[in-house]
Amino acid sequence: MSMSLEDLSHKMKEIDFAMLATHTGDGAIGSRPMSNNHEVDYDGSAWFFTEETTLMVSDIKADPAVNLSYQGKSGLLGQRPFFLAVEGTAMLIRDKDQFEAHWTKGLERWWPQGPQTPGLVLIQVIGERAHYWDGEEEGELLLEGAH
Repeated sequence: MSMSLEDLSHKMKEIDFAMLATHTGDGAIGSRPMSNNHEVDYDGSAWFFTEETTLMVSDIKADPAVNLSYQGKSGLLGQRPFFLAVEGTAMLIRDKDQFEAHWTKGLERWWPQGPQTPGLVLIQVIGERAHYWDGEEEGELLLEGAH
């Protein structure tokens, strides 16, 4: 049975972090952990805050093709956990109204000034294809047009 976008969203709520992979200036792949907000329903786009000065931002400026990787907790009865890889395109957003729309309370841990923090950037990863492994089930979901 294949998963729907709603099924993926439900599974993703149980995962604390995603790994965001970008292409670096020298052609390598750079990955870093990003907080996966449990309060947000996944609709084909993922949202992350960062700072303008990060290497991740310069990587995205040069090449917006990215990958998000997620791993759930251990599966039941010795089955492997839930895994998800999302291929997508990243957009860098500097609009304060968008900051307000996507801001959640826990982010103040990193940015005590909130959405008004100087140099803050919002990354939107628009998913194009999701490949998942859930126990013994494996599948793919095209996300284009889902958001």
